[in-house]
Amino acid sequence: MSARLIRRLAGLAAVVAASHAVAVSPRDAPPSPVIYAANVDSIIHPVSAEYMIETMDRADRAGATLVIFALRTPGGLVDSTRNIITHMLAARTPVAIFVGPSGARAASAGFLLTIAADVAAMAPGTHIGAAHPVAGSGEKMDETMAKKAAEDVAAYARTLASRRHRNVKLAEQAVTESRAFTEEEALGASPPLVDLVSADVPELLRKLDGRSVTRFDGTTVILRTTGARVVPIEMNWRQRLLSAIAHPNVAYILLSLGTLGLTIELWSPGAVLPGVAGGLCLLLAFFAFQILPVNYAGLMLILFGFSLLVLEVKVTSYGLLTAGGLASLLFGSMILMDSSVPDLQLSLRLVLPIVFGVAAIAVFLTRLAVTSQRQRPVTGVSAMIGEVGRALTTIEPGGAGRVATHGEIWTAIAQEPIAEGDSVSVTHVDGLTLTVRKG
Repeated sequence: MSARLIRRLAGLAAVVAASHAVAVSPRDAPPSPVIYAANVDSIIHPVSAEYMIETMDRADRAGATLVIFALRTPGGLVDSTRNIITHMLAARTPVAIFVGPSGARAASAGFLLTIAADVAAMAPGTHIGAAHPVAGSGEKMDETMAKKAAEDVAAYARTLASRRHRNVKLAEQAVTESRAFTEEEALGASPPLVDLVSADVPELLRKLDGRSVTRFDGTTVILRTTGARVVPIEMNWRQRLLSAIAHPNVAYILLSLGTLGLTIELWSPGAVLPGVAGGLCLLLAFFAFQILPVNYAGLMLILFGFSLLVLEVKVTSYGLLTAGGLASLLFGSMILMDSSVPDLQLSLRLVLPIVFGVAAIAVFLTRLAVTSQRQRPVTGVSAMIGEVGRALTTIEPGGAGRVATHGEIWTAIAQEPIAEGDSVSVTHVDGLTLTVRKG
């Protein structure tokens, strides 16, 4: 082989090597997958629904590989749950629900979200289920309405489970029989209710790499999660504030403070600050009550109780109005939240201190009012009754004379003889004439 041919082959090999190097250069390598992750640790209500929907929209716009919601919830509102699921099923980005960490649960509305997701995963020591609907309008449902509501949600659960190839029978029983399932029961069912059991999100991503996921519309997606960049999505300040307010105990505190502030403003007109703060607290409380399952009979009892406390200062009832107001406040607080879910009920450890605190304030203010009413007037005609003076002249029975009292000289009459210089006390005032007696 000639030297010229050898040089030509070597040059060709160099060109091929260079072109291969350019083809695999980091600039042209495919970008690493992006995964959006969000924590949902709250009741499912319009605020949490807005947060989840915004997260899915951001993932769609960014072309993310997957959205993971770490879910911990006692349940929530059916309407908000349906809004989230509707958006979840239409999203371009696959959605994974991870019930975790260990010890967490996804009950009621959380169960529906789990079985509706493209990927359903649970951490060890978690459970899902108990999705029977409860009244959330403050009115007790009769047997027919309760059955209709349960059948409606059960049909919804069956539809979701069937399309996701999950256990339809168990999904229905979670609604109609309030059944709950541990992670082992959910994964071990045939077919299973969930797809995976993972200790945390990083382990879940490792298990999902290369997994084929069937979307709700029947299309198939292969998940690539190796080396993925996880982008955490947090609630904005408005969502955090509203989510915190939409808690039964917080809403009850705001209601109590708001009503007490307005009560103090009525007791002491012109104070301004209690009225302004009370009005703000009441508006925030009423916002929360639009989200929470409130029994409006309980709310009216609470407002009626505070009204009786206000009247106690204006009407002399010797404590009867205060006692009635406190009883109304206590009973109203006990029935305020109309839900069988413990997390949606008021805690007696909160209710009792607030009721007793309001009682102490009411008793204290009522005592001040009674004391002020018992004090003698210091101005006007009434202030003259009982005043002590000295006779400047002799006063015969039925006759008139002059007395000095209250720093002034008055014309006085008496029903008994009074000598000049005697001590007298005023018993009656008629215009500019006093009726006096020896005193």
